[in-house]
Amino acid sequence: MGKILVGIIVVAVLALAGFTWLTLHWTYSEGERAGYVQKFSKKGWFCKTWEGEMAMVTMPGTVAEKFAFTVPTDAVAAKVNAEIGRRVALHYEQHRWIPSSCFGDTEYFVTDVRVAE
Repeated sequence: MGKILVGIIVVAVLALAGFTWLTLHWTYSEGERAGYVQKFSKKGWFCKTWEGEMAMVTMPGTVAEKFAFTVPTDAVAAKVNAEIGRRVALHYEQHRWIPSSCFGDTEYFVTDVRVAE
């Protein structure tokens, strides 16, 4: 009975690890969004992740839509920090169903930043 229980636990852990790997490496969608980064910080109690918020304005005088995003690497986070206050285009990949917020608070992972003049 003990071997069966251990076997079930091992299979469950391997299935969760496989599912987590799949959600982090399989891209549901990708694209670019442009606007002004208005919040950007490293957050978390145990797992520190870079989290940000960008205001996307389509036309002057309209209400800005907010885009919440996660930056998984310190190199890209440094690029975002360098361009705060300027209009930027963020290239992102959307990863759905990530089982833990330890990888990021949002499902939008920014992979590149460029100034959008």
